[in-house]
Amino acid sequence: MSVASVRRAARESVAGLPREFWWLWTSTLVNRLGAFVATFMTLYLTLERGYSASFVGLVVALHGLGGVVSSLVAGVLTDRLGRRPTLMAAQTSTAFSVALLGFMEHPAAIAAVALLVGMTSNASRPAVQAMMADIVRPEDRVRAFALNYWAINLGFAVSATVAGFVAEYSYLAGFLGEAALTLVCAVLVYLKLPESRPEKTAAEKAAAEPEIGLGTVLRDGRFMGVVGLSFLISLIFMQGSFGLPLAMGAAGFSTADYGLVIGVNGVLIVVLQIPVTRFIEHRDPQKLLVISALLAGYGFGLTAFGSSVWSLALTVCVWTLAEIINSPTQMGLVARLSPTHGRGRYQGMYTLSWAMASLIAPLMAGFAIEHFGAAWLWGATAALGTIAAAGYWLLMRGLSQAEASPAEAVVQPPVEAVVEVAAPAKATDPVAPAA
Repeated sequence: MSVASVRRAARESVAGLPREFWWLWTSTLVNRLGAFVATFMTLYLTLERGYSASFVGLVVALHGLGGVVSSLVAGVLTDRLGRRPTLMAAQTSTAFSVALLGFMEHPAAIAAVALLVGMTSNASRPAVQAMMADIVRPEDRVRAFALNYWAINLGFAVSATVAGFVAEYSYLAGFLGEAALTLVCAVLVYLKLPESRPEKTAAEKAAAEPEIGLGTVLRDGRFMGVVGLSFLISLIFMQGSFGLPLAMGAAGFSTADYGLVIGVNGVLIVVLQIPVTRFIEHRDPQKLLVISALLAGYGFGLTAFGSSVWSLALTVCVWTLAEIINSPTQMGLVARLSPTHGRGRYQGMYTLSWAMASLIAPLMAGFAIEHFGAAWLWGATAALGTIAAAGYWLLMRGLSQAEASPAEAVVQPPVEAVVEVAAPAKATDPVAPAA
């Protein structure tokens, strides 16, 4: 492929997306550059503090429990208060709680603050995802979600490697660094992002449509099926943060070794996310999700045969391809199935699937490794991948060809109109976008 072709492909990948999306993208990138707690919590508690795998699983599960508590609450606040205030409150409180965690000494205090960190850090997800669905046209959403995921992993590729070496000298520096960069994200949101929550039109108000509540989401059978499958997939992917470091630590690998292995995940996504997304953007999501579930399950399953840093890195390559395919495809499906004025609640329920996995995955990893050995954990991931693949195939039959979603049934205004109507900022307001 010529240089000109690469440049043209890059331009086409980023063209047509609104400026507000790029500020949100920048905020995501900065946030992930500071990612430390979620990546190194397990090694911090085992290697630095000397706790057992069971206690580590309990603490990390409390972190996940915090996400479970905050997911639905944040989804409701995203719809009621707005995307911007919810996002700013979540990021500011995350910065405070992460810094606090670095100073905790007593086991009970560590567990309590880990719960708080889980609550605050997870609260921003429904707001980010709803805002992205607000400001990006439906036909561009898969590409936008892929670019946002690319930013997440660009930051992760840098932070996982650098923070691995930082942790060799000072875990506290990692906690404080994440807190500082999270505060930078809150400042970016305050200065550059207007509110994007769509206001109801006069016709919609006159129709006196019933408000969308959590009960509406729970009664949406197809969407809840997607949530359930997302939970299974999340259980698999989260073993990269929970099961893999535990297994590597038990096998005698160092913190830096884990940082290098997991850093492969971020580097591959940075390199491959955009070209792979261009290839899959208009293909059948059912097939893509089935393939990604199998790659995820059996990619982690191959970890049982990894005995060196390089062989473990090869297994990461397999399940990373699954991530590249699954993430934008599934997020695009969630946005498609979410009605315009209920995006916060729908995204909150979707986020709940990941939060529940954050609660279960560390317990699953700690129990399996401590009582049966790591090979049993990797066998379980292969089984879960097979079940998820079958579930996607059954759930999505006919969806691509025949069924219009609630979101598609609503005529959405252009992106510029959404931002202009939803943002109360005046021309003199410092957070209003420049012309």
